[in-house]
Amino acid sequence: MHTVILRDDDTCAFTPRACLEKLYRPFLERGFPVNLAVIPEVRTDARSPDGHREGFLTAGVGPRGPLAPIAGNRELVEYLHGEQGYQVLQHGCHHDTFEFGGSDRADLARRLDQGARCLRDAGFGRPATFVAPYDRMSRAAYLEIAERFEVISTGWFEAGRIPLRWWPGYVVKKIRRVPHWQTGPTALLSHPGCLLSYQRPLPEMFASVRRSVESRSLTVLVTHWWEYFRDGTADEKLIGVLHEVAEWLASRPDIRVVSFRDVANGRVPLNG
Repeated sequence: MHTVILRDDDTCAFTPRACLEKLYRPFLERGFPVNLAVIPEVRTDARSPDGHREGFLTAGVGPRGPLAPIAGNRELVEYLHGEQGYQVLQHGCHHDTFEFGGSDRADLARRLDQGARCLRDAGFGRPATFVAPYDRMSRAAYLEIAERFEVISTGWFEAGRIPLRWWPGYVVKKIRRVPHWQTGPTALLSHPGCLLSYQRPLPEMFASVRRSVESRSLTVLVTHWWEYFRDGTADEKLIGVLHEVAEWLASRPDIRVVSFRDVANGRVPLNG
């Protein structure tokens, strides 16, 4: 049996409801959970590490103030509440570049708690899972995050960044050559990169997703809604691949699609 978790990053106050509906209706109709890493209070001039304005800002329309809480997009929030298949994760706070890469625990705690408040203001329950912008977390950030969340989803783990007291578990993970591991009550899940992305070769995309799922007991598939609507224009070919993945998952009785909440509740073994 293979298990898949679909994680979509960067839903925020700039995200049009119609974009998520177009992307994920085939998943919702099949009863597949869609895990949305939601930016609680996005910075409206957020920049990527290369200095460009973030794609999740240019693919939609939002307010002009410096910060935009998710509750401000009422149409989107009502849509998410109306669809049981969506699961909300906390994706940083403002999505400042590497905002969880620092060592000031007071600032890290403030950002985590502010993000949680913004999600509560939008009517969402406490998320079980945290996703850091650009997968960058310091040792101090890991400690603060682990106090608040049952699951941390990221791209990779580095010995130089994880807390020293987590090293024994990390060493076991490396020896066993497994992608996911546990430290105390916290599940730590990695992913094989953003396989569903316009930056990947389109003809090879579906095959790479299939290989990844079939080679692991648990695969986190990561994508970003705005990549399918760059500058507000739908990329129908890329959307077609995503929908092909939904159809393939539904056709395979040996694959189950679950949520991060299922991991947090102990319903999903991390490594088979």
